[in-house]
Amino acid sequence: MEVAEVLPEFADAFAFEEFNRMQREALPALLEREANVVASAPTASGKTALAELAICKTLAEDGTALFIAPLRALTNEKESDWDRFEELGYSVYVVTGERELNPRRARHADILVMTPEKLDSATRKHDSRRYEFVTDVDVCVIDEVHLLDADRRGAVLEVTVSRLRRLCEPRIVALSATMPNVDDVAAWLDAPDECTFEFDDDYRPVDLNAGVKTYTHGENSFADKYRRLYRALDLAEPHLREDGQALVFVASRQDTVEAAKTARDEIADRDLQVGPRGDYDFHAETKDALDDETLRKSVLDGVAFHHAGLSKNDKDLVEEWFKEGTVELLFSTSTLAWGVNLPARCVVIRDTKLHDPLEGEVDMSPLDVLQMLGRAGRPGYDDVGYGWVVCDRADADRYRQLLRDGKEIESRLAAELESHLNAEIAMGTITDLEDVMDWLETTFYYVRGQSRPDEYDFPNLRERVRDTLEELVDRGFVEMDGLSIDATPLGVLASKYYLRLDTAAAFAQLCERDDLAAGDLLRAVATAAEFDSVSARQAERDAISAVLVGQETDDLEPGERKVLAILRGAASGTTPGELQSDAWVIRQNALRLLAALRAFLERFHGPHAANLARRLEGRVENGVAEDAVGLTAIDGVAAGRASKLAAEGLSTPGDVLEAGIEGIGDAGLAEGIAERVYEGAQSLPAIELEWGSFPERVAPGESDVHEVTIRNVGEPAQVGIRVTVNGVEMTSTSTYLRDSETVPVGVFGADEDILEFTVSVVTPEEPLVPVVETRTVDVE
Repeated sequence: MEVAEVLPEFADAFAFEEFNRMQREALPALLEREANVVASAPTASGKTALAELAICKTLAEDGTALFIAPLRALTNEKESDWDRFEELGYSVYVVTGERELNPRRARHADILVMTPEKLDSATRKHDSRRYEFVTDVDVCVIDEVHLLDADRRGAVLEVTVSRLRRLCEPRIVALSATMPNVDDVAAWLDAPDECTFEFDDDYRPVDLNAGVKTYTHGENSFADKYRRLYRALDLAEPHLREDGQALVFVASRQDTVEAAKTARDEIADRDLQVGPRGDYDFHAETKDALDDETLRKSVLDGVAFHHAGLSKNDKDLVEEWFKEGTVELLFSTSTLAWGVNLPARCVVIRDTKLHDPLEGEVDMSPLDVLQMLGRAGRPGYDDVGYGWVVCDRADADRYRQLLRDGKEIESRLAAELESHLNAEIAMGTITDLEDVMDWLETTFYYVRGQSRPDEYDFPNLRERVRDTLEELVDRGFVEMDGLSIDATPLGVLASKYYLRLDTAAAFAQLCERDDLAAGDLLRAVATAAEFDSVSARQAERDAISAVLVGQETDDLEPGERKVLAILRGAASGTTPGELQSDAWVIRQNALRLLAALRAFLERFHGPHAANLARRLEGRVENGVAEDAVGLTAIDGVAAGRASKLAAEGLSTPGDVLEAGIEGIGDAGLAEGIAERVYEGAQSLPAIELEWGSFPERVAPGESDVHEVTIRNVGEPAQVGIRVTVNGVEMTSTSTYLRDSETVPVGVFGADEDILEFTVSVVTPEEPLVPVVETRTVDVE
């Protein structure tokens, strides 16, 4: 059955001309019915085409499609792959946390691509103009729905899909690798029998021969890594000698590089004829083609590495050369297993444990293992694919059982019930106990609980819900009045900023303190529950101590000290090399937490504390000095340009305006950039204080009220104004300052000999250094 025959107007959107057997059997349910569809099929059997069929049907009906990708890296791949839809006149728009959202583009997109976490965040804010586009979805395609069984992420996917169905009732098309309990997923999504498909291994394009191989575990983890690598090469060698290809999965980006380097030497020692050695044309082709020089040297020996940190150009070339057979041995992280279809005759999982920057050492999920092994076997080239898990003897039986029996998909909502229930209450979708039960009935947790009541303690569900609600009340996230349930400001902020409840409680407690310094805020972030599982490796500990020298950190866990060291290093722009591997992930999460902490401080403490958090956020993001962080408020000024300007004495936006375009150019910025920086500085608030006839002395016992004018000669902004005398707060106010505001200042003859009046003005939403002026009055 040809694509052009079935969907003539969309034939160019597909990467092939004919549907395979699996696709043909699912096609009527996708194109001729309106019901929800659940399809479970082996890896590499062509599931992506099922997603595209559902999308095409929706586009033909002038609808909007949403594609939920399991990983952020895969959203970018889909954007690239689906240029085919763009060429047909349909717009594809990716929405992720690392991209600035363009609400207009999102509203007008024909195909939206999001991760579960971003969709969760967006649906929590669906009633805002910025995120209202999520309520206008006609079909939602869930790629790899077996992600439901992943720790934490599974619960996010589950509640988000349930919420989306309540918001706009889209058609759901859920796709999965082989899973034994596909009927439970179908029951959750209300997919009828005729729209539920369980394609077994008969639908694999190539038979799979999978097994487990062990290695002798030693005392040194570094040496163990090489023992596993040589075991992996032993398994790959017979296939490489027959001009087959091998794909080896390892734990980290750095591991892909190091394993490829070692493998090149080992291949030479084993006298394996691999790759394009001696191919002058290929040697010339790679000379300017690759961005990564280490990768270039490797591919010349027929060995390559692939990870998310490579440029798109390099990843595309590696994939192309591997498909062509020029590269015969490829080392990759797990991202490749979930992404582009890149099969090999032999697949080896060298590392079943990996280091997660936020979780420490963790076992690779069973879903990842099955997904990777599913890449074994090249359709049209191999009759059989070979997949191997290399592991310690103690883990061998567990992996053998996984390969034999597969993995039933379980709900992970129970462990995260308190957090997700708080989010629903904060959104107003739950207002009493019966609403809670109605909500739970829309979840996979409820369906799975009915299937396995003992394991899920299903008979006591209502009691558990009551206990969870009481816990939320006791912790201050929720208020109950009789049968009604409402979120407190604390509960709303926890939901809005996607915080663990322990973190939100700690932030609220911090807001009760009077005098806060930057160190207090950094410590609060470093000890947040989001970083609970961060571990400090032995090789990192000296670097951590060097960064934190002179600071009281004995009460912190090693992982908390590591996070604090990374944040302090980021704020100063000098993160030690030993901490670099985890620094980016930790810093990105910390920036999100600092933004949340700023909102907590503004709500529960005041604008000055919020401004402190905003300046700290700017420093951690850009690595600039404390007195120059205000420069990062200028659009287009980050670490490099801020450093250049500050080195020439231009430390604030005010300095930049005073220097003018010529002075900015003298600091080393090109003329065009200097003009844009000057314009950016003009778009910020600029605060001036006018003290008027403020007295220099006052007689004992006398008092008078004077006015200080706070004038904004720049763009309007929210500001906080505080007046103190001898360090004691007299007045504090927050206002949207367009032009000017006056504040009364009482001058009174007191017991003190000298009165020091200080007016401080801050911008809680901009990382601008506070404007502070002081006047001294003698009492005589």
